Amino acid sequence: MTGTDAEACPYGGMDEDEPPGTTVSLVVARKAVRLSRPVRPRRSLNCPPAAAGRVSGRNPRSTFQTRVFRKTFYPDVPDRLWNDWRWQSRNRLRTLAQVERVLELSDRERAALSLDGAMLPMSVTPYYMSLVSRDDRNQPLRKTVIPSTSEFIHGPGEADDPLGEDEDSPVPGLVHRYPDRALLLVTDCCSSYCRYCTRSRMVGHGSLPHGSDRLEKAFDYIRGAPAIRDVLISGGDPLSLGDERLDWILSQLRAIPHVEFLRIGTKMPAVLPQRITPDLCRTLRKHHPLWMSIHFIHPDECTPEAFTACSRLADAGIPLGSQTVLLAGVNDDVETMKRLVHNLLRMRVRPYYLYQCDPITGSAHFRTPVAKGLEIIEGLRGHTTGYAVPNYVIDAPGGGGKIPLQPDYVVGRDGDDLLLRNYRGGIYRYPDPI
Repeated sequence: MTGTDAEACPYGGMDEDEPPGTTVSLVVARKAVRLSRPVRPRRSLNCPPAAAGRVSGRNPRSTFQTRVFRKTFYPDVPDRLWNDWRWQSRNRLRTLAQVERVLELSDRERAALSLDGAMLPMSVTPYYMSLVSRDDRNQPLRKTVIPSTSEFIHGPGEADDPLGEDEDSPVPGLVHRYPDRALLLVTDCCSSYCRYCTRSRMVGHGSLPHGSDRLEKAFDYIRGAPAIRDVLISGGDPLSLGDERLDWILSQLRAIPHVEFLRIGTKMPAVLPQRITPDLCRTLRKHHPLWMSIHFIHPDECTPEAFTACSRLADAGIPLGSQTVLLAGVNDDVETMKRLVHNLLRMRVRPYYLYQCDPITGSAHFRTPVAKGLEIIEGLRGHTTGYAVPNYVIDAPGGGGKIPLQPDYVVGRDGDDLLLRNYRGGIYRYPDPI
């Protein structure tokens, strides 16, 4: 695959000519891990608990699987490079040959990777690839980043822009759908591409101009729309940009009087936690109130490295919320989702949204019945803390916005009493005169 996105990211770690940035100090990393008391992941193929908590030599804490992966495929890469987010970005795995070196590919995977440029580009950081199973083609994380020929099957109701974002875009890269909120797409680059991406029509293809002129037009639109009080900065992944570029974008938005707070949508703490450097956190904390929506989908992403990244963000005063997509064969059972939300809370990330997978073209193999999402919410509500229960929503096709879904806990009425069902199936009365 060509990896079109390499030329489309002139500001962040994707640019091979960019001056080297701040490499995470190993001493600082070790202190942060000790102070943060990282999550010891529950037993899985990826993270044996005993291995996840040990430090191997001078390495920062990592999963056993990551340490084995490094020793096998990157034996000559020192810690200072492995822990440098720009090195990780420049060394993403993007071609069939690169992926075949580290994974035993199925025929369907190899066929999809051989179709150069025919779909959403393939890109995975070495770190995140270390979490992917080498030989288990059904491993959840592997399904989400390695292409398959299933992506070429177009199901009913699917579309390249199922949410109708382009229809609500008054200027390129800005979506204004809700009265008081705007979505600003600052880049079309990600360090790793999710195969179910809602914006696969644009990300990684160089479709968004990266110069300041486009962003200035978006800033001008926001300045002229005083109802906008909340701007979500997304993409692509905004944290694929360098600190200075991010600082400039945030400063421009913060200078608009009616913009009360800013949000950043990112998957970096999951796919490239090395990006969350002390310098980045110092840059972000200048622009409070600033919130962050992080995309976690599976407990295997909740590694010690991810824990350290989220701890740095939380310590910088940034409230963290997770936006999880419900995916068939990845996280579509109560036990997996419960492990995920519990890990997130330990990382100081509030489970915020559980999204029904959007009907993006070629996503049928990822989508579950809506009944499955309701089953998961019912399996969480009352069985764990309310903080761990996300809002289950469908982002309505055609631009309808997010519509919340809940199991039906209202059984009916009996005179002036409302009949309610609790999480154990018991029926209770609540006085509610008509």
